[in-house]
Amino acid sequence: MNIKIICLGAMALSMAAGSALAGGANGTSALDDPAKMKPFYTDSGMKTMVGNDDFVKAWKALTPDDQTAMKTACADEVKNANPSNTHPEFCSSVKLNGGS
Repeated sequence: MNIKIICLGAMALSMAAGSALAGGANGTSALDDPAKMKPFYTDSGMKTMVGNDDFVKAWKALTPDDQTAMKTACADEVKNANPSNTHPEFCSSVKLNGGS
């Protein structure tokens, strides 16, 4: 019984640590930073994407580090696809217009 409790505790700890590390240095994904994502959307609720030309302009305005972080976050969302992924349209535009 004690082994079972120890194993379950270790698994829970590893899951918590893994999700904390996946968020990045500031605890969130690059796709969850409103300041970086705002230029890609037309509305304040960030539900409607800008057109391709405006997307490319906003993408090129990002620093190379920000572009890499967003590409990585999109790749992680694709790898771990589930209903909670909240950026599928953005990530497909990144792949189409920003590179893969």
